[in-house]
Amino acid sequence: MSPAAPAYRRLSVEERRSQLLEAALSLFAHRVPEDVSLDDVAEAAGVSRPLVYRYFPGGKQQLYEAALRSAAEELHHCFDEPRDGPPLPRLARALDRYLSFVGRHDAGFSALLQGGSVVETSRTTAMVDGVRRAAAEHIYSHLGVSDPGPRLRMTVRMWITAVEAASLIWLDENKQPPAGELRDWLVDQFVAVLTVTAARDAQTAELVRGALAAET
Repeated sequence: MSPAAPAYRRLSVEERRSQLLEAALSLFAHRVPEDVSLDDVAEAAGVSRPLVYRYFPGGKQQLYEAALRSAAEELHHCFDEPRDGPPLPRLARALDRYLSFVGRHDAGFSALLQGGSVVETSRTTAMVDGVRRAAAEHIYSHLGVSDPGPRLRMTVRMWITAVEAASLIWLDENKQPPAGELRDWLVDQFVAVLTVTAARDAQTAELVRGALAAET
């Protein structure tokens, strides 16, 4: 006797929505959004086009924004590291998660998080900015700073921008150097920019002498 076919299980609304978002993210990871159609998403998810419309009646724009929101939520957690141990190893572990995300989404990282797409809107831009703000807040917390001054805020935000740029260049260079080397270099960059700012800012100087002194 041939083995019985596995019983069909109807997906819940949330499970189906997650399935469609996963399929969309997979496609957006390798193509810019304007090159992805709802038919492509339906085919990747193994469902019909009308079913995609049922969950995303706003069409591709709504699906793209939902996929971006899903990616942004994942990135939010990259810097959510337990506040145990020295700050630089914590930052290194956060960067490991960040670079893992970038590596998984590969060529779509720019389309998903850096803009430049014809479907970009103020809402998608706000999501990306939200990720950057969350990353900055996590960094302040890891450094033990509750009220960062303007120079420290500028330094951290500039470093986050540098991390994004380095990630894009890393993809363009076929993920060379290895992720671990890139992570260590970015941590060194963070220490370097803080040290430069410390020469002009008392708050940052105290931070370098205190929280980072034993590690640099």
